[in-house]
Amino acid sequence: MSAAYEGAVADLIAELGQLPGVGPKGAQRIAFHILATDTADVARLAEALIQVKAKVRFCATCGNVAEAETCRICLDPRRNDTQICVVEEPRDVVAIERTREFRGRYHVLGGAINPINGIGPDELRIRELMTRLASGVVTEVIIATDPNVEGEATASYLSRLLGSMGLAVTRLASGLPVGGDLEYADEITLGRAFEGRVRLHA
Repeated sequence: MSAAYEGAVADLIAELGQLPGVGPKGAQRIAFHILATDTADVARLAEALIQVKAKVRFCATCGNVAEAETCRICLDPRRNDTQICVVEEPRDVVAIERTREFRGRYHVLGGAINPINGIGPDELRIRELMTRLASGVVTEVIIATDPNVEGEATASYLSRLLGSMGLAVTRLASGLPVGGDLEYADEITLGRAFEGRVRLHA
């Protein structure tokens, strides 16, 4: 698509096309929207992109996005320290927080087990999870990985790993479509799935 254009426009379309969920036509639409937008608005967008790369990091405790070493959820003394909800990505934390059903802590794995793409347990933040559990404070681990093949493989692995630790290991219940992603689930569906989570080990 960008071959029909030249110079800066072609470069912009090519870069936008690298974004997830943005195809060639979408990249072209966004590029021409930017061209038609006021220069000050474009400058604010560019500055926001620069600032997010400069300021945002991953929480040293849970792996969520943060602008300090520790995220606001880990710093919140009102959260329940006995529950940890394990998710794949920071965007899943946002999805669960929208339900207002969970007041515990989170642990972000940074992905899911996917052997085809070379992602095994060692590439995820599972060691960090085990370190957090070693304190003995946590009594329940809620596995909230995506209900797809990779998410189920990750949940199964964690279930086996945690099964001998004397913890309640639960998984989000039905209500979420198989093959879907948490970030696209509406609040009601995700809230019901959270309320109806099932125990994986006695």
